[in-house]
Amino acid sequence: MASAQPPVKNAAARAVRAARTWRLLGWTLALVVLALVFAAYLRPELALDLAGRLWACF
Repeated sequence: MASAQPPVKNAAARAVRAARTWRLLGWTLALVVLALVFAAYLRPELALDLAGRLWACF
């Protein structure tokens, strides 16, 4: 009687591929966020504005 589940080797390979894909997406997102933060420092008026807004909260 044939099993309805895929072979273990294929399921394991799919799981590894999925984990690798999520890890790659995570690193890509982290690098994009870091690039945006570093780009924000190219505009000093933005840093001063954010500091003023943060100070106004207290």
